[in-house]
Amino acid sequence: MSQKSLESSQWTTRQNRNARALARWTTAWVLSLALAQFGPRFLWDEATLLSSIGIALNLAIGIGMILANRRLIMDLDEMQRQVQLEAMAFALGIGLVFGLAYAMLDTVNLISFDARIPELAAFIALVFMASVFRGTRRLK
Repeated sequence: MSQKSLESSQWTTRQNRNARALARWTTAWVLSLALAQFGPRFLWDEATLLSSIGIALNLAIGIGMILANRRLIMDLDEMQRQVQLEAMAFALGIGLVFGLAYAMLDTVNLISFDARIPELAAFIALVFMASVFRGTRRLK
């Protein structure tokens, strides 16, 4: 096996390992978020200590997810990293501009429901995924 082929194989293996690690951290974070959100109501009857532990656990796992995401991005090639950077910039900008507008619509009662963070988070995630898809297609 040539040196270049070996390096490519090692890079692919590393990418797969990083992606699986990020998937595990993300799954753990979502589960810990659900626990912190629903535990006080359904599992431990509003106990402050357990709620605090649930939130602290969610924060700790969230930090692990952020670091796993950073590891994945730092190991990407230059073009893939550029796609990720552009998608993150677009999602941040759209999320900030539309999120503040969404909150103002609620504040001045132009919408009949409360503006909530989960809807904004889902919107930002969809914008990010669409941006990655668009950026990846542009490379081909």
